[in-house]
Amino acid sequence: MAKTAYQPPRQGIVGMVVDSLLMLVLVFCALKAPAWVAEWRTLHQPVAAEDSAAPTRAAKAVAPKVTWEQLGQNAAMQEGWEKLGKDPAAAKAIIDNRFDYTVNLLQLLFVAALLV
Repeated sequence: MAKTAYQPPRQGIVGMVVDSLLMLVLVFCALKAPAWVAEWRTLHQPVAAEDSAAPTRAAKAVAPKVTWEQLGQNAAMQEGWEKLGKDPAAAKAIIDNRFDYTVNLLQLLFVAALLV
């Protein structure tokens, strides 16, 4: 008895477009998520409660102007930040907040179980 090759079912054009758009959105979110988390963290950092006069002094003090050179950014990096719509002050919060790349074994196993 001769075996015939498997022929997968054909997917319609609408299904392919929806799949492609979904994958594009997921990749975009996965690449953008660390920047969103960094911005959210810098906006929601608690103010130190031990110095009650700090907010009034901070309001009166003029913050020094941050430059790209102080942040260690070259011309290509500066252009990239500007394409994202960030000025040096906004980029400083993201650059100063280093990402934590530690691997939690329990979380890794949980994700692996979800995927398998």
